[in-house]
Amino acid sequence: MAIRFTIGRKIGLGFGSFIVLTMIAFILTVVTLNDSKRQTEIVVGQVTPSVAELKELNLLLQRSHTNVSKWFYNKSFNDIEFRDELKNIIRIEYPEKKKLLMALSTTWSADEKTQLKVIFGRVETLFKIYQNEIIGQLNSAEAYEDPNIYMMARLPYEDSEVNIKTIYRNLNSLIAFKQEAAEKVKDDMFDSFKFLKGFVQALGITLVIGGLLIALYTTRSITKPIQVLKKMLLSMGLGVLPKERIQTRSDEVGEMGIALNELIQSMEQTTKFAKETGAGKFDANYKPLSKDDSLGHALLKMRDDLAENERSLERKVMERTEEVVRQKSEIENKNEELEILYKQVTDSIHYAKRIQEAILPPESIIDQILPNSFVLFKPKDIVSGDFYWIEKKNNLTYFAAVDCTGHGVPGAFMSLVGHNILKDIISNTDVIKPAEILNKLRDGVINTLHVSNKGTQSKDGMDITLCCINYDTLELQYAAAYNPLYIVRNGELIQHEANKFPIGVFIGEKEDFANTTIQLQKGDQLYLFSDGYADQFGGPKGKKFMVGNFRKVLTHVSSMQVKEQFDHLDKTLSAWQGDLEQVDDVLVIGVKV
Repeated sequence: MAIRFTIGRKIGLGFGSFIVLTMIAFILTVVTLNDSKRQTEIVVGQVTPSVAELKELNLLLQRSHTNVSKWFYNKSFNDIEFRDELKNIIRIEYPEKKKLLMALSTTWSADEKTQLKVIFGRVETLFKIYQNEIIGQLNSAEAYEDPNIYMMARLPYEDSEVNIKTIYRNLNSLIAFKQEAAEKVKDDMFDSFKFLKGFVQALGITLVIGGLLIALYTTRSITKPIQVLKKMLLSMGLGVLPKERIQTRSDEVGEMGIALNELIQSMEQTTKFAKETGAGKFDANYKPLSKDDSLGHALLKMRDDLAENERSLERKVMERTEEVVRQKSEIENKNEELEILYKQVTDSIHYAKRIQEAILPPESIIDQILPNSFVLFKPKDIVSGDFYWIEKKNNLTYFAAVDCTGHGVPGAFMSLVGHNILKDIISNTDVIKPAEILNKLRDGVINTLHVSNKGTQSKDGMDITLCCINYDTLELQYAAAYNPLYIVRNGELIQHEANKFPIGVFIGEKEDFANTTIQLQKGDQLYLFSDGYADQFGGPKGKKFMVGNFRKVLTHVSSMQVKEQFDHLDKTLSAWQGDLEQVDDVLVIGVKV
């Protein structure tokens, strides 16, 4: 019986070749790395530490040599640091270094051990000379002054100079010998890596060539038919039944092709049946492939359900149509009622606007009472919570910028309350100082709104800046709740602060408003305002205009005529706001003295 050369066997043959070559490379790499590891351990664990410690011993001898020279020549006992260091080298550092080198030398050759012992012997002899003949003799300032003692120390010192040079030569010779050993081990390790590199390169070329051959074979015998199957399945995934068919062959690809051909034929029959059913032909004929064909039986059930649903939907459409017509009529009636109600409310608000405008002084009165001034007034809604108030009593001219709680209709009601109370104070009392007027205004607002400091607090009230000018003496009096007064004099803006409590109920101990008197000069420019201008959002980033920018604008326009100031402030605010919504009522009063 002929052997069937399946896809698995084809792929197994190709990958088997790769595995054999890879195992050869792996085994050779492991052997080379183990040898390199052994040689590296020799360098790292034995040779390198030995060389490093020998160099440390060399440095230690140099330090002792330097310190013994200082001991011999430096007669001062004020500097004892080098003396203590020399004693520490002889007593502590050298024995520790010797102990460490003796431990490392256990793996050295016999010749290297002999050289090390000779060096130790000479070093210890040298250190005995240091201790007995130099340190022991020159142990005080008086010893340095005694010529006999100093001469007795000189001869050993000169002999030690010769001895330490001999020790240096022996020690450097031993260091050089150990370094040559390290280089030899390193060269052997590099030779192993070079061989491994050459072998891996050759094996890599072999793998590439073999891989190309195997890939070419696999592409022709496996990949190409798979690509055809993939193309057909992707087409079916997009809902398009392919026209081509898979050719018969003796492996798994051939079996999949036969199954796919049968599936396409079944899908064509199913598509035809679905189109007929979708077109409303519920008597279309369709035969399942077998009794286990779940899709075929599901299609037949779907056809019957669709037929029943169509009849049910026709009944529901008729019922819903009647309901929609009835609801549409009701909505139209409600819309008409809402339009009437909206018109009534809007007409009422417009009438309230006329009432509010009637209490505000007209331009002719402003020019008469407060000459050389302007009022920039821009309500957010139809009616405003901000209002301006101008009156004259005897030889005093009063004017105020008032910001009531809220805006729109609620703010407008508060503005009527504030205006009427101010009017009553000026007309029916003898009070003339702005601070006293604000005290009475606060009492009037509290009484009118029936609020107190007990229980739930009402936040209704107003912020205000109230000024009083005597044009004969150019004396200005002002009092303010929260909103300050700006005066621009000689190009410099001066801020006069307000009291930090409002016209209304204030939690805490009741305080009187402060009355401030300012002697004006000709050319001074006064500004009263609410917070609407500075709080307006806009600009390239949609941020607030801010108080700082507002001050800069006022300083800039203060030298202009009042009409030009009005136009410039209005255009600046409009340009900043752009297409954004106005966030609050805007009120700015400017008076040039």
